[in-house]
Amino acid sequence: MKIGLVLEGSYPYVSGGVSSWTQTLIEEMPDVEFQIISIQPTVKRPEDMKYMLPENVSGITHLYLNESGVKGKRRMKLAPEEERKLSDWLMLKSPNRQALGIIGTRVPSSEAFFASEFFWHNVKTAYSEEMNGGSFIDYFWMWQSMYMPVLRVLHQPLPDVDLVHSVSTGYAGMVASYMKETQGIPFILTEHGIYSREREEEILQSYWIPAPYKPRWVRFFHHLSREAYNAADEIITLFERNREYQEWIGAPSEKTKIIANGIADRHIRPVIEPVEHDVFQIGAIVRVVPIKDLKTMIYGAKILQERRRLFKLTIMGPLDEDEEYAEECRLLIEQSGLTEYVELVGKVNVQEWLPTFDLLLLTSISEGQPLAVLEGMAAGIPWVATDVGACSELLYGRSDDPFGPAGFIVPPVHPEALADKIEWMIDYPRERMRFGKNGRERVRQYYRLQQFVDRYKAIYEARREQYGGHRV
Repeated sequence: MKIGLVLEGSYPYVSGGVSSWTQTLIEEMPDVEFQIISIQPTVKRPEDMKYMLPENVSGITHLYLNESGVKGKRRMKLAPEEERKLSDWLMLKSPNRQALGIIGTRVPSSEAFFASEFFWHNVKTAYSEEMNGGSFIDYFWMWQSMYMPVLRVLHQPLPDVDLVHSVSTGYAGMVASYMKETQGIPFILTEHGIYSREREEEILQSYWIPAPYKPRWVRFFHHLSREAYNAADEIITLFERNREYQEWIGAPSEKTKIIANGIADRHIRPVIEPVEHDVFQIGAIVRVVPIKDLKTMIYGAKILQERRRLFKLTIMGPLDEDEEYAEECRLLIEQSGLTEYVELVGKVNVQEWLPTFDLLLLTSISEGQPLAVLEGMAAGIPWVATDVGACSELLYGRSDDPFGPAGFIVPPVHPEALADKIEWMIDYPRERMRFGKNGRERVRQYYRLQQFVDRYKAIYEARREQYGGHRV
């Protein structure tokens, strides 16, 4: 069986939770052939890879959002029914993967599309419905910038596979919907975070998108999500809160299911022995990028220093993904007088470092189901984490969970609350050890890697059989 894994802006060129999840999925299914379909903004080189591709990866297909697809000056000729379907899709009225098939197979080029009377008519109609003034020319260029990446990725060559598995909605989900339509194959969708909500937050905070255009951009990305939900045979996410968001956006409830991340048995600590440290050891497993909000962590460390607490905070994670932000964090540590308390150590072997910590921190402003939290829980280390993604569910358990808390949840961007909970962990070592054991047992019961792998294998096999087995 050959599976196409569609990823946007992540594996194998960016480290992090989604990429680690992808690498694990591939490695744990050595008898399955995978083809990576990587959507990137610009051209990538082999030396840009952050991961070594496993032997069962047969190749990697790149789709570039900022590179031209098919070129040509042939006029665009569509049948009236094709125009109607495509117009509804462009106007964000309804998902319809047949419209994607029209874009990919019937539209000769982006040049022909944007020069067509059909495109001009749709822009004028949308302008009259959506705008109460403002420049029509600016609105026209906004439409072109919105749909240019769609044409670019759908006009680039795609591999033939037996099943397509997208690891987000957005452009990745759109490509998977198109592959289902044109190749007649099953489509599995897994969402770690809710893509359309993340894009909505970025759009609303952006300064480069004029305010009158922001609502349409938000609707566009929700439209792409509904397209993927409509086309997918299975809609998988990692925890209950995300499934509720998916249904709210438009995912049919009968398609949705939860498959949590998993930790290999070898990483689940068999016994937790108390370790005495002269200085309280705190760790953080993060990518050094703004969404992880390391500055709140550093501000919390400053509060602890001012309270005369003895501690060492070690921040582990790559420093080259956003070098400007990493430098801001270095300067903040230095200017706050924390160089003896806080250290950025870069990318390390996390499993080797985990046994040295008394406590782990996560201060992200957005997450899915962080593998880092599961890794720490498996090692028997308690957490203080922000109330984002699945963190509350991981640390406090679901309603049917018999284990107690594995740490504390605090609000995002709240360094004082963070410092308060760290102090509690310092002052109550026996309870801290109990939290660590609770987390380890929760992982052992609900978050084992083999459970995760077995469920995906079963889905792949069932959908392959439903669609007629191996490709001939």
